[in-house]
Amino acid sequence: MTNAQLYTIVALCIYAIVMALIGCFSYGKSKTLDGFLIGGRNIGAWASAFAYGTTYFSAVVFVGYAGQHGWNIGIGAIWIGIGNAVLGCLLSWLLFANRTRKMTKKLAAKTMPEYFEKRYASKGMKVLAAIIIFVFLVPYSAAVYKGLGSLFSAVFPGVETWVWMLIIACLTAVYLVIGGYVATAYTNLVQGVVMIAGVICLIVAVLNHENVGGLSGLIQNLGTYKSLPGDPNPITGEQLTSIFGGTSFKFLCFNIMLTSFGTWGLPQMIGKFYAIKDTAAIKRGTIISTIFCVVIGCGAYLIGSTSRLVLDGQLPEGGVDAVIPAVLMEVLGNDVLGLILLAVIMILLLSASMSTLVSVVLTSASAVSVDLIPAIRKKSTKPETQMILTRLFCLAFVACSFVFATRNIPIIVSLMSFSWGLVSGCFIGPYVWGLFSKKITKIGAYAGIISGLLTVGGATLVITLSNNFSAAAAKSPEMGVAAMAVSMIVVPVVSLLTKNKDTKKIDEIFECYNEE
Repeated sequence: MTNAQLYTIVALCIYAIVMALIGCFSYGKSKTLDGFLIGGRNIGAWASAFAYGTTYFSAVVFVGYAGQHGWNIGIGAIWIGIGNAVLGCLLSWLLFANRTRKMTKKLAAKTMPEYFEKRYASKGMKVLAAIIIFVFLVPYSAAVYKGLGSLFSAVFPGVETWVWMLIIACLTAVYLVIGGYVATAYTNLVQGVVMIAGVICLIVAVLNHENVGGLSGLIQNLGTYKSLPGDPNPITGEQLTSIFGGTSFKFLCFNIMLTSFGTWGLPQMIGKFYAIKDTAAIKRGTIISTIFCVVIGCGAYLIGSTSRLVLDGQLPEGGVDAVIPAVLMEVLGNDVLGLILLAVIMILLLSASMSTLVSVVLTSASAVSVDLIPAIRKKSTKPETQMILTRLFCLAFVACSFVFATRNIPIIVSLMSFSWGLVSGCFIGPYVWGLFSKKITKIGAYAGIISGLLTVGGATLVITLSNNFSAAAAKSPEMGVAAMAVSMIVVPVVSLLTKNKDTKKIDEIFECYNEE
């Protein structure tokens, strides 16, 4: 066993014990369904802010996006991190946090489908939303497993990837099933601290690498960079130092819009606003969460932009997904201090992924146990039964995600490509407009959900028939952005052409903004 492996195992054991203890500590606060799903609406600013940020950024961001875009775009990729912090975090908190907390409390809604049901008086909309969440978010969690598995395999080359995925699944299941959202919020707080410390240490280590030469050296060395002979995708120093992404400007814009505005309609992100304690906590949480996202988002893409220098322009054997793991081993794998930092970074990436995974699983499980099953059954489901079902479905979805990630099931891999954009594209219009306007009708909300589905589905069909499915998957960011834009336009337009039947009920709902 190498020193890197030893330090990582020790760090992993300490981390697992801390997570299990938090889960046990939180059990008493998660015995009711309200406590299990939204922490009794009593989560403070720091826990809420870190819960939002850690759910936003998973190992997929570091291993996939930061490595890929940093390698192919260069310095300009940092704009994705800036966009995520300003548009996906700051603006989301300013516009939606307080309104979401107040309206969902007034409606006694614990999930996104339940919000749709009570805001628009439509059980059918609740069922449709629950099905969309189940179909597209469970496969998304498989991507989180795959990102983490490849990362740990870089440090432990003799251990199969599925072993690490299984360990991650077990850790996730333990503290989620025991402690619910309370455990998730407090583990997110611990995970967030680890992530900030790890990213700062990694930025310092990468910038001090002899091939980088600090921040000024990074710009200078990237500017004179030349691709190796025989590179199938040669790139110039001018491209790598272009502040706006050079030839990748259009691609950069779509990714900023997808990964930033996408959070406005994702139930696992919006759910953090349901649970926050009060307006004062929201004000503090807005600042804390934005700072967190600036550090993590911009830090990740800054690290990715150094990859060509650190690796001497040699793309690792695993392709762009192996860029960040290779950078970690090159920068931190040479001395004792570096190896300790490597162990911290591994826990950082584990933390980032587990927080995202837990949020997605909790959202998916509640969509079935709280929204779908009671809507289909003729008899009402007792809260105790829903509590048991939710815990069981959490276990089941962790297991399903693990299986999907290890088996590489073609249909699941395909759904992963579209999950973020499609889910947000369906929900963003009905959710956002429903918070701000009394004039939004049930038919308008339905039109927003269906138009989001049809935008992605129709574009996928056309591109697949004219080219192939791989070409359609490559266009998934553009489809997701288009679906969000269409949903935001369709909802108010259709609502103008239709009427609400019970205006008195809607007036009562909107009175929540005059209450505290």
